[in-house]
Amino acid sequence: MNKMNPALARAEAFAGRFGLQRPILLAPMAGACPPALSIAVAEAGGLGACGALLMQPPAILAWARDVRAGTRGPFQINLWVPDPPARRDPAQEARLRDFLAEWGPPVPPEAGAATPPDFAAQCEALLEATPPAVSSVMGLFPPAFVARLKAAGIAWFANVSTVAEARAAEAAGADVVVAQGMEAGGHRGCFDAATAERDMVGLFALIPAVVDAVRIPVVATGGIADARGVAAALLLGASAVQVGTGFLRCPEAQLPAAWADALGRAAPEGTVVSRVFSGRAGRSLATSYVRAATSAQAPSPAPYPVQRGLTAAMREAATRAGDVERMQAWAGQAAALARAEPAAVVLRSLWDGAGALLG
Repeated sequence: MNKMNPALARAEAFAGRFGLQRPILLAPMAGACPPALSIAVAEAGGLGACGALLMQPPAILAWARDVRAGTRGPFQINLWVPDPPARRDPAQEARLRDFLAEWGPPVPPEAGAATPPDFAAQCEALLEATPPAVSSVMGLFPPAFVARLKAAGIAWFANVSTVAEARAAEAAGADVVVAQGMEAGGHRGCFDAATAERDMVGLFALIPAVVDAVRIPVVATGGIADARGVAAALLLGASAVQVGTGFLRCPEAQLPAAWADALGRAAPEGTVVSRVFSGRAGRSLATSYVRAATSAQAPSPAPYPVQRGLTAAMREAATRAGDVERMQAWAGQAAALARAEPAAVVLRSLWDGAGALLG
């Protein structure tokens, strides 16, 4: 009798531990995780996800209720660990407002004062929602919150981007680390914002290094959008994969059509990491705005969340107009592999194709 491939056996053990039929996780993408997408992913045997960064507690609870109304499958809810308060520079912000007014509506002086929802209140909402798993990004959850998660039987998935961060997450009590390669779309999950554009480690170098450094399961994310990427990640030691951009063209993602279409045309070199949307480093399509805002002539971005507040009017106007050149069009380097098909079809092709490749 043939033994199962060790990579497949490890992945199936992970799936069994967390109530999955297939070890495929939806990435928790703030603003791009409607309940319909998580319902479809969970119904197909994967793990749904909510990026709750911008959500007030009632919205977090409503999202969880909506997903539970559509599926009995598992899901995670993700929160950013807050940075220290941003240092404000009124003169710099004035230069940025002038620059941004060339790309959208005039930016009022108070726009940079936008603040995220209260983190402590969001944490309470997570405990009330009692998802099977919660995940952290940009740092580690406070020890007191981790203790409450463990008491409630909620698993903690800690997003990391370096070996040092993975070791710190394991020491802090994480049940799983999600290793994010630099290929990933959206925000870089680095604990220190100052190093996010410097410590750029590719996923296929990061996976085995993290696997060798920790004893807990490792989930691979960043640039995985087809069965070949899944199989390669598992061969390198990952127990599961997390996919973001690869699901964004699915109808359940409800992405603006201009953004979804642009993903299908994007070469790997057609994406870029910058701070020009939020003040935190993130990978997006290299649109006209991004190229202009990263040029030597443009003012430097303000820190997070000041920059996010300053760019809000432009981003909202671009979405209304269907203008991808000004949208916050996050995209991983494997964007062109994303398929405009139902999420269940995409998820099954990822796992079934990986299984065929791994024998």
